[in-house]
Amino acid sequence: MRQKKYKEAIDLLAPLIKRKIRDKIDPPNTDVQYSAKLYNLGLCYLRLGNHKELALKCFNESLDLTLPTHDDYELIGNYYALYLYYKKYENPQLKRINAQKAYDCAKRAESITNQISTLGNLIEADDAQNAKRHWAVYNRLIDSVTVSLKKSKNEFASIQYDAKKDKEENLELKNQKIENELELERQKNRSFISYIVIFISIIISLSLFIYLRMKDKKERNDIVFKSEMRISTKLQTELTKNILEVLTFAKNSNFKIEENKEQFLVDLNNIYIKTRNISKENSIILTDENYENGLKEMISVFTSSHVNIIVNGLNTITWSRIDRVKKITVFRVIQEIFGNMKVLDDASLVSITFKNDNKKITISYTDNCSETYKKVSLLKKRLQNVENRIKTIKGKLNFETSLENKLKISFTFPI
Repeated sequence: MRQKKYKEAIDLLAPLIKRKIRDKIDPPNTDVQYSAKLYNLGLCYLRLGNHKELALKCFNESLDLTLPTHDDYELIGNYYALYLYYKKYENPQLKRINAQKAYDCAKRAESITNQISTLGNLIEADDAQNAKRHWAVYNRLIDSVTVSLKKSKNEFASIQYDAKKDKEENLELKNQKIENELELERQKNRSFISYIVIFISIIISLSLFIYLRMKDKKERNDIVFKSEMRISTKLQTELTKNILEVLTFAKNSNFKIEENKEQFLVDLNNIYIKTRNISKENSIILTDENYENGLKEMISVFTSSHVNIIVNGLNTITWSRIDRVKKITVFRVIQEIFGNMKVLDDASLVSITFKNDNKKITISYTDNCSETYKKVSLLKKRLQNVENRIKTIKGKLNFETSLENKLKISFTFPI
């Protein structure tokens, strides 16, 4: 500040007033020290210019901290600072008031040098009549104190005050440096921990991805194996006997007879039809706009000269709004139910009804088979796979029997 490097002084003082450092040795001195920092910062703002509000704020806060101490010696500096402020910003009334207060504090403090200094300010600030009276007092004080003594005392006080402030500020800056270093170390530790967490997360995610991929591959292989076994069993169950019969017929028949030739062709055609039906049962299911037609065609395969099938409400459902997985499940479940009906039932009339009710779809199968009560338990076992399929789409399978000797199988699932 003595070198008039006010900008550099502000850069040093501003961090020191961000928080009040408690004086552990002399706690009441805490406010005095903080007030001194504000006082010096305000002087820097005042002398630097263009900081009118900041300068006044620092001076007022410094004064508010000093007033409760009733320390007139410290108050001299506060009122002197306000005198300088209102002198610079041309407020004669407040300039005179603060010059008077500074002088009053100097008198109460019995500080001759400060009385002389503040009295000079008061002479400049007051009107002409009062200035004469002040001038007389000023001359009397000057006579009582030699100029050399005043200069000596001022220099000593300045050196002592500056040394004390330098020591305090250096200590504060040292503490601030230590705090900054600690904060940097904490930041390094946080960054290191973050890197470890990210690395572990990547390893876990990669391991989970590999595990799920291997699990999915295994499940697909299991599904393919089960499907192949089911197709193999179906071929063995439904075609082996027919093929043996056709081979036996071909071996023992005379194909020169027209009837034998025609019967052989009919038997071969039946084998072809069964093979085609098994192929369709395990073919890819279309889930696009042709889904409804594919479903109708699959159901129609089970119609024969002995069995009539009535389909109700199939076209009332907007299949394009149904999830692909659910459509495939519906297709396979209906196919499985009809397949078991063909093997176990002697029904002549079958009805399948589709209903869309309150965001749920209900599909009901009904036939007029005989000995219904005996076949329900067997059907439940055979349709265990069907029930598992329905559960995957959050659906429910129900078996019902009636006094009219009808079998009813229904399942419901959400859209």
